[in-house]
Amino acid sequence: MSDPFELNDDIPFEPAKPYVPAAPPPPPMWLDKLNPEQKEAVLATEGPVLVLSGAGTGKTRVLTARLGYILSQRMAKPWQILAVTFTNRAAREMRDRVTALVGPAAEAIWLGTFHALGVRILRRHAEAVGLRSNFTILDADDQMRLLKQLMEADDIDSKKWPAQGLMGVIQRWKDRGLTPDRVGSGAGTEYAAGRALALYRSYQDRLKTLNAADFGDLLLHCLTVFAQQPEVLKQYQDQFRYVLVDEYQDTNVSQYLWLRLLTQTHRNLCCVGDDDQSIYSWRGAEVGNILRFEKDFPDAKVVRLERNYRSTPVILAAASHLIAHNEDRLGKTLRTGHEGDVEKGAPVKVRGVWDGAEEARWVVDEIEALQRAGHKLPEICILVRAGFQMLEFEERLITTGVPYKVVGGPRFYERLEIRDAVAYLRLIHQPSDDLAFERIVNKPKRGLGDTTIQKIHVLARRLDIPLVEAALRMVETDELRPAARTALRTLASDFDRWRSLKDTAPPSELAAQVLEEAGYTAMWQADKSPEAPGRLDNLREFVSGLDEWDNLAGFLDHVSLVMENDAAAGQDSITLMTLHAAKGLEFDSVFLPGWEEDIFPSRRSLEESGQKALEEERRLAYVGLTRARKRVHVSFAANRRVYAQWQSSIPSRFIDELPKDAVEQVMDAGLYGNQGGSSGWGLSDSGGSRSGSGYRRPQRMVDADEWQSTPIKASEHGFKIGDRVFHEKFGYGLVEEIDGSKLAIAFDKSGRKKVLDSFVVPS
Repeated sequence: MSDPFELNDDIPFEPAKPYVPAAPPPPPMWLDKLNPEQKEAVLATEGPVLVLSGAGTGKTRVLTARLGYILSQRMAKPWQILAVTFTNRAAREMRDRVTALVGPAAEAIWLGTFHALGVRILRRHAEAVGLRSNFTILDADDQMRLLKQLMEADDIDSKKWPAQGLMGVIQRWKDRGLTPDRVGSGAGTEYAAGRALALYRSYQDRLKTLNAADFGDLLLHCLTVFAQQPEVLKQYQDQFRYVLVDEYQDTNVSQYLWLRLLTQTHRNLCCVGDDDQSIYSWRGAEVGNILRFEKDFPDAKVVRLERNYRSTPVILAAASHLIAHNEDRLGKTLRTGHEGDVEKGAPVKVRGVWDGAEEARWVVDEIEALQRAGHKLPEICILVRAGFQMLEFEERLITTGVPYKVVGGPRFYERLEIRDAVAYLRLIHQPSDDLAFERIVNKPKRGLGDTTIQKIHVLARRLDIPLVEAALRMVETDELRPAARTALRTLASDFDRWRSLKDTAPPSELAAQVLEEAGYTAMWQADKSPEAPGRLDNLREFVSGLDEWDNLAGFLDHVSLVMENDAAAGQDSITLMTLHAAKGLEFDSVFLPGWEEDIFPSRRSLEESGQKALEEERRLAYVGLTRARKRVHVSFAANRRVYAQWQSSIPSRFIDELPKDAVEQVMDAGLYGNQGGSSGWGLSDSGGSRSGSGYRRPQRMVDADEWQSTPIKASEHGFKIGDRVFHEKFGYGLVEEIDGSKLAIAFDKSGRKKVLDSFVVPS
């Protein structure tokens, strides 16, 4: 028997005749407002069509105009059109726009997200996959609870094999259209000591018993229905005369199969997307879906939308030149869509600075300058590659009083892992902090169940004492199980030890020790969920940021003020977000900090996926550039503190891939040698090896009179007054005095310190 999921491209397609009324209405007047390429994409209604829509070229306008045109010309009934988006917001916007064009008829279009349309079909045919029509869709918490139960019943070590990791494996299988009987060897089957596939099968069986489905099932079950009941598939193939898909470059395999099956009769499939903006492979998106469209449909019509109505010609030239370095792309070149003489616009400013703190100061200074010049804060955005980069910008924005909001996630100090870390420090500083105790008493898990916590609360209320004191009293009784008493006694001992260090150990060292000894860091290291690496990054940045504080009390006061410093509702503010969260948005001015090797492109991504990851990182840079309407500021630091460790940095290869005539170089004196490289940053045009790049550490500049008045005195290891040095704990500084092997150094961040010369190295 042939595989029901195999798409047979050998079967000749017989396009159904479109529904044409005897006297077609005249074309709507709003068609004349489209440019030639947009109009071509709208009028190409029959057969497969790929609309390659570059950033800012009006893809939403094309989609809605195409829907409106099909309905206005009575080529199909509203319920014979299927339009798929990726977000509910995009679906609402599209429906509103189509309604404005053709009226209430738009309400009957099958328009929504993949999940919404999948569940609509599945509720009609739930029995075919062992469910009832009123099945429940489980949220993430319910899914995890169910999976944990199954793993516990199967005696799987949850510390070695966290449930979050197994859920990630299962969801990847579902994204690829793989039911348990279709999963082959490898592909994650080794997880949970080789029990992953058996647990996947048990998980699916349990979902059916509960009459439930998770989000991955909504399309996977549809594929099963279509495979097992061809008459059902034919019903939908006959119904949907026209299928339109937005953001096609972000589809996964299940979505791809679902679309291919539904369009095999009429083949009027119009996919709108941009392969240069495919940046979600970590969510299961397959850029190959859009790259092989013409192979899937040899008779496909491809329309390129290259007229950008958002950005200046300079920004477009920079973005196009950068993305042209990708080999795996269909190819297009953005140009301005405005008629007549168009101002070229300000060049892309590339700024080199000494370190991350200076970068944050410079960015915020530029923002304040724009504000003074009359630019509105909501039209300004800072886009970072990774969430951990946000802390320095948030601290600087708070210090200067510039209102800001974080899009796509909480502010740094509002993140779950940072709140937990702060709670540990609060409880060290103030043992009576009941809220902090409640938050961390069982993080990580210490075997303290709800019953134990409730008994502690009861005693605390009865005696009017803090929870910590109540817990200590209960440890000395038989009120609790032996395991719970041992866990509480150990925790109390840990806090006594940490508390004894709070007045002598630097806050950063104390925090690192607490998170390590409490097992909190290990908890996230063992967590295999997609969020875990980012949480660990944030914790490292949190510890690193504590270097700025002399004592724990001052830091905790600062955090309290930060948490109360939220921008008032409706107040104008700049936007701070990651590049991934910025897709689809636009701003007058965009700041792109941290363009350095290992940060952008991400070292972690390159190590995991090599050239494929590099091309996606470059697409991410392209997305960042094309968010800007008028101004782009790219910056990099010669030195950056990453997770409490200072490291030398070299500019990202992406900077050297920007065209010279579109870039204005602004660099602090002495940061880099200008020894070749198309952009003058000392990097090769190929973006290959970084050795011999011309990079050198900055040196202190002094005039002739100063040299003449400076005694030439060397320490035992050869250091002289005026030398710039690096210390593992205190960072970079300048030697001011020498006494044998002792140096008095003015450190950039830590002030004046006396250290042994054997503890520093030349910088």
